[in-house]
Amino acid sequence: MNILLIGEYSNVHNNLAEGLRTLGHQVTLANDGNGWKHFHSDIDLHRDLTFCGRITYICRLLKAMRRMKGYDVVQLINPHCLQLKAGRVIPFVKYLRRHNKKLVVCALGEDYYYCYMHRKYKPQRYSDYNIGDKETMTAYALAQYNECVGTDKERLTRVAISQCDAIVSAIHEYWKPYDMVTDKDASGRPVRVKNHFIPLPIKMPDAPTVPGQSEKLRVFIGIQKARSEYKGTDIMLKAARALMQQYPDKMELKIAENQPFAEYKTMMDNSDVMLDQVFSYGPGMNALLALSKGIVCLSGGEPENYDLMGEKECRPIVNVTPSYDVVYRQLEKLVLLPKEKLQALKAESREYARRNHDNVRVARQYESLYQSLLSPPLLP
Repeated sequence: MNILLIGEYSNVHNNLAEGLRTLGHQVTLANDGNGWKHFHSDIDLHRDLTFCGRITYICRLLKAMRRMKGYDVVQLINPHCLQLKAGRVIPFVKYLRRHNKKLVVCALGEDYYYCYMHRKYKPQRYSDYNIGDKETMTAYALAQYNECVGTDKERLTRVAISQCDAIVSAIHEYWKPYDMVTDKDASGRPVRVKNHFIPLPIKMPDAPTVPGQSEKLRVFIGIQKARSEYKGTDIMLKAARALMQQYPDKMELKIAENQPFAEYKTMMDNSDVMLDQVFSYGPGMNALLALSKGIVCLSGGEPENYDLMGEKECRPIVNVTPSYDVVYRQLEKLVLLPKEKLQALKAESREYARRNHDNVRVARQYESLYQSLLSPPLLP
C-alpha cells in the first residue's frame, strides 16, 4: 500500500511509519516536526509565526498538496492537523477525501467529541474535566473546551469524522467518547461503528536501559511548562520533591523541561522510574518510551485500558490518579522496594511494551484495518 500520514504527536506517526515500512508498505510523513520536538517529516509543514512565515507556509502547503494525491490511505493524526485556523483546514480535508482512496482520522488529542462527551457525560471516574461527579477543569482544559465546542474546530471535527472511512483511538479516554456518539456520518452509518482501538506504537530498543550502579532510586520527570497542570505533572513533581526530603539517601530526581526529543531520550536513559501523568487511563507516548527501555512508570494503568488491549496478565504500570496522596504513596512504595523486586518490575515493563506496543505489531493492526477498508467484504 501507498500511505500518507499527516501530522505528528509525540512520534506516533514516525513510529508507525517505520513499522509499516518493515511490512513492505510505502509511507510518506507530512508534519511540522511537532514543534520543538523536531520529529522527522518527508513533507515539511512547519510554520514560522511571523507574517512572512504565514505567506511561506501557505505557499509550502499548496505545493505539498500536489504530492498528497493518489494514496491508498491518508491518515490524519487529528482533524486539526495543520497550523491553520480550523475553518481553513476543512477544504484541505475535503481535498484529501476527493483525491485519495481512503481517509482515516486518529482520535489522539483534544477534539470536539473528546471535550464535549467527557464534560457532559463524565464517562470515566476521572479525566481532564472531572473527578467523580465533580467538574474539575484546569484553565488549560477549559480553554481547550471553549476552543473545540461551538466553534470552527467543532465544525472541522464533524466534517472530518463524517468524511472519513475509519477512526482510530489508542487510549481509553479517546476511545470512549466515540463509542458513545450517536451521530451518523455522511453515508448514514453510526459514527461509533467506525471507531477502532489500536494501541500506540513504540519502536523497541534492542536492549533495555542499564543504568550505572546507584544506591538511590533514580526518578525522572519530563515537563511541558504550558501543560503541566493539565497533565498533572505539577502534582507529581510536588510529591517527588517531598519524597526527596523524606528519603534523601534513597532517591534522586532528574527534571527535563521542554527539551528537544533527542535530548529528552538521553536524559531519561539513566533512570529507574519515570513520572508521566495522572489524568490518563493508559500510558501515553512518553511513558511507552520509558517502558520500552525497561523503566518503571507511574502513569495511567486502569483495568479498562488493559481490557481494551486484551492484556490480562502483564500489567506493570504503577497506576496513579489525580491525587497528591496517591502519587506520593505509589512513589514511596518504589523508593522502599527491594532491588530485586524493582528489577523484576523493570523487566515486566519492557515485556508489556513489547507485547502490546511494538511498532511492527501495531503496524500489522493498522495494515489489517487499511486492507479491510480497501477490500470490504462481499455482501452475501
